[in-house]
Amino acid sequence: MNTIEVQNLVKDFKVVKKDSGLKGAIKNLFISEKKIVRAVDNISFNISKGETVGYIGPNGAGKSTTIKMMAGILQPTSGSVLIEGLSPKNDRKKVVKNLGVVFGQRTQLYWDLRLGESFELLKRIYQIPDDLFKKNIALMDEILNISELTDTPVRQLSLGQRMRGDLVAAILHSPPILFLDEPTIGLDIDGKHSIRKFIKDINNAYKTTVILTTHDLDDIKELCSRIIVINHGKIVEDGSLNNLIDKIAPIRKLIIDFYDTPVGLTHPKAKVVKTDGARAMLEFEKDIITAAELIADISKSYSIRDISLEEANIEDIVRTVYQ
Repeated sequence: MNTIEVQNLVKDFKVVKKDSGLKGAIKNLFISEKKIVRAVDNISFNISKGETVGYIGPNGAGKSTTIKMMAGILQPTSGSVLIEGLSPKNDRKKVVKNLGVVFGQRTQLYWDLRLGESFELLKRIYQIPDDLFKKNIALMDEILNISELTDTPVRQLSLGQRMRGDLVAAILHSPPILFLDEPTIGLDIDGKHSIRKFIKDINNAYKTTVILTTHDLDDIKELCSRIIVINHGKIVEDGSLNNLIDKIAPIRKLIIDFYDTPVGLTHPKAKVVKTDGARAMLEFEKDIITAAELIADISKSYSIRDISLEEANIEDIVRTVYQ
């Protein structure tokens, strides 16, 4: 069953075109020329229940605009979004009950309240039963150690602490879908680890569907079984990270150190690209032969002392897709 269905989604914005220089500034005071900028350009995808999907792309690609349309914050110019069978455009209040949303550079917490008071206020807004509220707070405390922060005013929280609070706020009403827009931005190593652990644990515990936008490729590697890449408002890739790597860079490099110089080293499914004394470098395609199979074949004829495998650089792969 598809939890999210996006069909032919388009979002246009009207922006004022401004001329430069003093003459242009004076002209802009009296005459405003408007142009249409297409932020999201006829995109379609489906997301199944329990998936953790990385929705990635360069700045200005249309990621946040898409998330805001799925959350009902923005209305699409054309096309449709269905969340659990409901349209955010027509049934926004019902849809919002199924969503938890975290924007990394904004907060839904109340600045002048203690963190615990913010949670209590959200409990009343979402009409969360006492037993469910206590259960979710206990679970969040187990994952994020949130109880140590509940008596602290939100304005006194560090960025990492506030992000932990925002994640708890987003999950208090047990939404089946979680939108996370740059949730690890600006966090240190410990903060990022806590957020990633939270996402994994929530997905495992509740089968929560997670849509994650991020520029941190470690988030993608650790969390996402699938990635959707958007650029200039269009989807350019949709699939697993491994499939994307195999598509862009199918060649792997195997470096083998032998006890002796490997005279006459060859293999029908790999290419020996370099030898240096007792060291050899071979290139192979994973779809044709695995590294384990290649090593096993070579070890039948030569004594191997050490091996190393050079995988494709994920940053280079993603940069290639963006371009």
